[in-house]
Amino acid sequence: MKADTDALWPQVRSMARAFWKSPARNRLIFLGGGLATVIALTAFGQMWLNAWNQPFYDSLARKDMDGFIHQLWVFAGIAFLLLTLNVSQTWLNQSTKVKLREGLVRDLLDDWLQGRRAFRLAFNSEIGVNPDQRIHEDARHLSELTTDLGIGLLQASLLLATFIGVLWGLSRGIVLHIDGQVLAIPGYMVWCALLYAGIASLLSWKVGSPLVRLNALRYAREADLRFNLVRVSEHMEGIALHGGEADERDRLSSDLDRVLGIMRRIVGAVTGLTWITAGYGWFTLVAPILVAAPGYFHGNLSFGELMMAVGAFIQVQQALRWFIDNVSAIADWRATLLRVSSFREGLQAMDRLGEGRGRIDFAPSTDRQVILSGLEVASPAGAISLSQPEVVIEPGQHLLIIGDSGTGKTVFFRAIAGLWPWGKGRIGLPPDDDLQDREGDGVMFLPRHPYI
Repeated sequence: MKADTDALWPQVRSMARAFWKSPARNRLIFLGGGLATVIALTAFGQMWLNAWNQPFYDSLARKDMDGFIHQLWVFAGIAFLLLTLNVSQTWLNQSTKVKLREGLVRDLLDDWLQGRRAFRLAFNSEIGVNPDQRIHEDARHLSELTTDLGIGLLQASLLLATFIGVLWGLSRGIVLHIDGQVLAIPGYMVWCALLYAGIASLLSWKVGSPLVRLNALRYAREADLRFNLVRVSEHMEGIALHGGEADERDRLSSDLDRVLGIMRRIVGAVTGLTWITAGYGWFTLVAPILVAAPGYFHGNLSFGELMMAVGAFIQVQQALRWFIDNVSAIADWRATLLRVSSFREGLQAMDRLGEGRGRIDFAPSTDRQVILSGLEVASPAGAISLSQPEVVIEPGQHLLIIGDSGTGKTVFFRAIAGLWPWGKGRIGLPPDDDLQDREGDGVMFLPRHPYI
């Protein structure tokens, strides 16, 4: 698992190439541009709101009623603008999730249901187990997490770019008195914010990084449980006829125990992470005042400028704490990206499956015969062959192929049907035009689970 989770950038590049080829690309680019515009305007509005702090609190300090009323009207205008932008951002956010999921699921469906890829993946790779989980639940989850994290990161970046300049300018009014010495540090509050958020981010990732592996394991266990629940539901009549309820209950209970075991480990990891994130959040309530206090008590900051500096510090902290607040979500995103990208890459690898191996020769036969000549089927268990080097089956003839359990009879029949081409020898089947000309003649292959 570690090798897979370390390959983050190849996974991202693979999904980016899929996005660029998707028919939903232009619509998603349009929605992304709209989101970027709205978020930029929101950052401007928040900067305006922060600047409003100084005249508002100064009017309170002066007990200036007219100035106080005026600033309330200014606040109403700013709040209405920000409210409109928030509603617009919500609509764009939800629309992006829908469109991103549409593009991702259609891409996975196109790759999955191509030229026997799905069949070969199911029997050649662990990735092919429970593809419904990866296409349905994992794709949905990845679309939503990618949208939320992407928008949050963009918003945090714009906030940081907007307010770090404001905070740097306000730091000029803050001086430190140490042992009778006066010390003025350029950008003092900016450096404090960076140091504070950097320590918290490092601790958060250190504690929360195991969640990547645990979430990936959880999704795999959940998929197994869901698959077996569907299997029991589909075979309920046979289970009831043969009294198999107790056996199925034990099997499902075992699947559930594996899910719950992983969930308990996730609970422990999230609890440990909460000590860092929640502690950071609570201390942030007083941190900006503590940092700006020297400028208020020993410098030339007014009360309004103090509150403006506190507001700017909080905005910078909100931008810098994006990673801290989203460590758990990032770990979840990494795990989901791993499952979806590995599934997609596994599907495409099926086209290269068996390169360098011999292939069975499929050719039309004459006289509506089925001919198996020198046939050897390559399988994970070894070469599979008949006791007779050449078998000719005439129309209407009955033939029984027998062998011990586990010797590869199923793979052998799949090879005759053309689903498993690896091996050597020749398989001759009646040509397609012969099947069309004679009603009732030809070859019919019946899978284990009939499909109409």
